[in-house]
Amino acid sequence: MLTKRYLIKMEESKQNQEYKQKRNWYDKHYLHLLLIPVVVLLLSIFFMFNFYQTHDDLFLKDVSLTGGTTITIYDPLDIVQLQNDLSGKLDDFQIRSVSNTLTKEQLGVVITTKTEIEKSKSEIEIVLGYPLTEENSSIEFTGPSLSDSFYQQLIFSVLMAFLFMGFVVFLIFGTNRKIKFWTGLLTFLPAVVFFTGALNLNTVLILILFIFIINFYFFYKHSIPSVIVIIAAFANIFMTLAVVNSLGLRMSSAGIVALLMLIGYSVDTDIMLTNRLLRRGEEGGVNERLVQALKTGLTMTLTSLSTIIVALLIVRSFSDVLTQIFTILIIGLFFDMFNTWLTNASLIKWYVESKNFKETQK
Repeated sequence: MLTKRYLIKMEESKQNQEYKQKRNWYDKHYLHLLLIPVVVLLLSIFFMFNFYQTHDDLFLKDVSLTGGTTITIYDPLDIVQLQNDLSGKLDDFQIRSVSNTLTKEQLGVVITTKTEIEKSKSEIEIVLGYPLTEENSSIEFTGPSLSDSFYQQLIFSVLMAFLFMGFVVFLIFGTNRKIKFWTGLLTFLPAVVFFTGALNLNTVLILILFIFIINFYFFYKHSIPSVIVIIAAFANIFMTLAVVNSLGLRMSSAGIVALLMLIGYSVDTDIMLTNRLLRRGEEGGVNERLVQALKTGLTMTLTSLSTIIVALLIVRSFSDVLTQIFTILIIGLFFDMFNTWLTNASLIKWYVESKNFKETQK
């Protein structure tokens, strides 16, 4: 009896050795590739920590989120000279040019500053040497209290979008219907509380984070693939935000909208990849299904990326809002490919092969 068991173990060991020898480079090193996104994520966390220590916020905000004055002047002006003339006279100001898309002819300039409206107008009129009127300019002012409230609501939207994204992923890959029901109730709870006005917005934001932690625990216990998709999506958003901050971009409401869009972009290829590798009846081995998913996923992402790049080239001279949205989406799509085909692919391949190995041992 002992001899028979010994022979069986020897045969299994021999088969494992043959399998290891036949493995290609990717099979041997796919887990080592995880070191690349791990290092990038750690660098992003380190950068964001230092950024928060310096600016006391997760990103730089423009006047639409902090409050301030926006003055558009319908005359071609020397931006460098204007920048020098206004230096020290306006608080935290920025100047950008508005040009014709086809001719590249300058049509005017936009000045944004935290200085209140009357002082901003007076200082700019002194520098220009003529008064600002409805014919040659337009002036807008956003109060700080209104901007702060709007900012909190945008953050609420981003966190709720991420919370719902995690729930939808768990609906797809989770196996326990009872847990799906309870996570669904928890997911909808912050939205119900917010719209009924039962709690203030800051308390609701804390509630969202608390519920996400609870749901994440359920995902971990009942659906590892869901956890893998959520980790890849989080890494994508976090890395994108780190690059945006490193470039010194001031986030507007349009930038927050871009992050919302990016949450959707972040999970479509991840869900497709995970679903393809988890299918038992699918033809071919894990690597074959991974390659097929790679072809489909890259086609999807590169098509979106090329379209957005063309759009950015068209709008960057006349629309600051669309320029910021497209810039953030381009950065995010690059990280989407990075995290999908290194982070998610490596983790889900490890999960599938470990699961298959355990089933063969039974």
